[in-house]
Amino acid sequence: MANQITYTDSSLISLLKSGSEAAFEHLYHNYKAALFTIIVQIIPDNDEASDVLQEVFITVWKNFDKYDATKGRLFTWLLNVARNCAINKARSKNYKNHQKINSIENYVNYAGNADMQIPNINAIGLKKQVSQLKTDYKNVLELSYFVGLTHDEIAKALDIPSGTVKTRIRNAIIELRKQFM
Repeated sequence: MANQITYTDSSLISLLKSGSEAAFEHLYHNYKAALFTIIVQIIPDNDEASDVLQEVFITVWKNFDKYDATKGRLFTWLLNVARNCAINKARSKNYKNHQKINSIENYVNYAGNADMQIPNINAIGLKKQVSQLKTDYKNVLELSYFVGLTHDEIAKALDIPSGTVKTRIRNAIIELRKQFM
């Protein structure tokens, strides 16, 4: 087993800006699971989500010079790139056509299976409602409920206090209640 190299955020960023393949490999291995979790919330098909994950890292490799550490943490930037790539994929014409075909097939299978009673959050429009919230609210809800991070993990990922995370989640839920009433 090869020696595991650890980097500080600043040294990793510096090496990535200089085009270090070892640093990029480290970035890939340490962030792929978290980014995949974000992507699969938008693109539920694992094969499609894996393709988007690869697209994310290609985008990061080609555009790392655009990362500005003064605007946010590396992890937050990576999350935004992943989310944007997944949204672009979901909006693409090919993906929409593929989803229409799959939804017809799934509807036929679902109609014959009366004992399935677990509602899908997409079926009730929750994700759409969450996407219409303020960015601060949307980010904490997605990380908490769709990704499954704890309040402390969200605080670290977004570089905000844990109390702020809890307040934003509470306020976001209040806003969602207003939308459903």
